[in-house]
Amino acid sequence: MPVTTKYPEPGVAVITVDEPPVNALPVRGWFDIAHEVTAAGQDTACHVVVLRAEGRGFNAGVDIKEIQRDSGYDKLVGANRGCAAAFSAVYDCPVPVIAAVRGFCLGGGIGLVGNADVVVAADDATFGLPEVDRGALGAATHLARLVPQHLMRALYYTASTIDAHQLHHHGSVYQVVPPDRLDEAALALAHRIAAKDTRVIRAAKHAINGIDPQQVHRSYRYEQGFTFELNLTGASDEARRRFVDEGKGA
Repeated sequence: MPVTTKYPEPGVAVITVDEPPVNALPVRGWFDIAHEVTAAGQDTACHVVVLRAEGRGFNAGVDIKEIQRDSGYDKLVGANRGCAAAFSAVYDCPVPVIAAVRGFCLGGGIGLVGNADVVVAADDATFGLPEVDRGALGAATHLARLVPQHLMRALYYTASTIDAHQLHHHGSVYQVVPPDRLDEAALALAHRIAAKDTRVIRAAKHAINGIDPQQVHRSYRYEQGFTFELNLTGASDEARRRFVDEGKGA
C-alpha cells in the first residue's frame, strides 16, 4: 500500500506515504491519506500523528499523468475531492499532526503541511505551488498559513519555491535538521506531545481550530472552483499536456 500506519511507541502513530518515483499521488492515494489520518485520530490510544514520506521527496502533488490518461473528468474531480479529503483529515484530526518534510513539497504537499499542526523539515526541503504552470489553482489557502500574504502571492504567481530555513525564519517550520535526523526529530517532538494528557491535548486542538481566522475548508474549495473553470476554457488541458510532454523528453 502507498500509505501505511505504524505505532513505533505508545501514543504515536506514524503515517508513511510511499508512491514511487516522486510521491505524486493518484486519486486513491489522497483518499488513503484521509482514511489513515482519520482512523488514527479516532483511535483513543493515539495521542499524536507523524505524517512522513519515503523516497525522493515528501510530496509532488497530484498524479497529472493519471488525469491526462482519463478521457473524461472523473480523475480530475477525484483528485480535487481526494485532496480536499486529505487536507481536511489533517486539519480535523482530533490529535496534533506533525509533518516531517524532506526534499520537495509541492502542490498537494503544501495542502498537507499547511494544515498540519507542526512542521519539522530537513535542511534540503523546499516548498512551492507549481499550480499556475499546470493550469490549476489551489492550496494558496495553505501556503498562506506558511508565509506572509505578499510573499504567498509572489510565490504563487511565479510558481517559485521557498526552502526550510526561510520558512523557519517566518515561524511556520518549527525545526530544521539534517535529512538523516528528520525522523528522529519528528519522533522526539511527538514523544513530548504524546506524554501529555491526551484529553487536554485533544481539547486544545479543538479549541485552536475553533479560533482559527481562516476557514480552510471553504477557502480551498473556493479555489478549486476556478480550476474547473480553467478546464472548461481548455487552459488546464494545454498546461497538463505540456507538462506530460516535457516529462517524456526528460
